Amino acid sequence: MPRIAAPTVAEHHANQRRAVLDAARDLLGETAQLPSMAAIGKRAGLARTSVYQYFGSAEELLAAVVADVFPDWAARVLDRVEAADSPAARVWAYVEANVDLFTSSEQQVARALTMLVAPDVLRRPMEAFHARIRGPLRDALADFGDPDPDTVATLVDTLIVTAARHAVDSDTATDDADGAATRRVALDGLRRLIGPYLERGPANAG
Repeated sequence: MPRIAAPTVAEHHANQRRAVLDAARDLLGETAQLPSMAAIGKRAGLARTSVYQYFGSAEELLAAVVADVFPDWAARVLDRVEAADSPAARVWAYVEANVDLFTSSEQQVARALTMLVAPDVLRRPMEAFHARIRGPLRDALADFGDPDPDTVATLVDTLIVTAARHAVDSDTATDDADGAATRRVALDGLRRLIGPYLERGPANAG
């Protein structure tokens, strides 16, 4: 019987499965392309045949990555929002957390999944992700005193996506290996647009 690196066989298998998922995600983030099962196994420290013990095909593995990453991304955003100490700070924490996702290697993962995974496999996890993070943003805006938090939440999301895409496409993003300059460009623009609103409050905006 093969040696196991965990107190129980079940924990060993869970750890190995986790290693395969992490390896697939890392490679997607590095290349934005579908890695081979052999490459995934090598990154996870497993033989190619061992990868198939956990996922029967590349499609099954990608579906598992989809099911894994969206809750993780949502948790990253929500942890930042929940740690903020005021409604205005929660809104800005939401902005920063989303920009961090857009300007990190996670965006490469998202781009790869969009190209490689069938839309019907992506749809529900994406919808669940947006619904999960939108609620706390809407609540923060309501607590901040905005009279129409649903509309403003939509506008905030639109601004984040637009600013992040502009920053990624800008000259600043060239050779920006760690995404720091791209992040700065996106946040500078959003700070100019959203910052005054958060400083003045909705009653004094406009």
